[in-house]
Amino acid sequence: MRLFTAIDIPDEVRRNLRNLVEKLRPTARIAWSPVENLHVTTKFIGEWPENRLDEMKAVLGGVGSPGVVEISVRGLGWFPTAKHPRVFWAGIESGSALRSLAHATESAVAQIGVPVEERAFSPHLTLARIRERVPLDALMRAIEAIPSLEFGSFRSPSFYLYLSRAGKYTKLAEFELA
Repeated sequence: MRLFTAIDIPDEVRRNLRNLVEKLRPTARIAWSPVENLHVTTKFIGEWPENRLDEMKAVLGGVGSPGVVEISVRGLGWFPTAKHPRVFWAGIESGSALRSLAHATESAVAQIGVPVEERAFSPHLTLARIRERVPLDALMRAIEAIPSLEFGSFRSPSFYLYLSRAGKYTKLAEFELA
């Protein structure tokens, strides 16, 4: 089973991002993410044995709650850089609660054998992946012409354990934050 933990984004923010992607999609032949799959990943767990799923749920249920997480989705960017992009993303801005949740989740699952992520936590929404070199000039111009890079703000009272299978995400458990 391929697992991760994440915070869902509300319909209003999803609608704003769908409008953005619909405007930008014709400008570049890259692998656009389905907007319905967008979420704020707090921990990528990876492969996990199905017979240990209850153990995973139990350890995640014990993650200390930082309280309701406030999130703003704003800005666009590239990983690793705009000159050599592999990922096109929308930015996530949040207070310390999101970082605390990610750290607590990382620590909790490490206790049962999930490898600790070596990269710093960098919350974002993956809008597209760039798998091969393609012209991005039209996309860059379209981004510059966008009047606002504010896509919405929300408060999340919970996070979820997800199963990822063949590009489809299934919620396996919900964990309250408040």
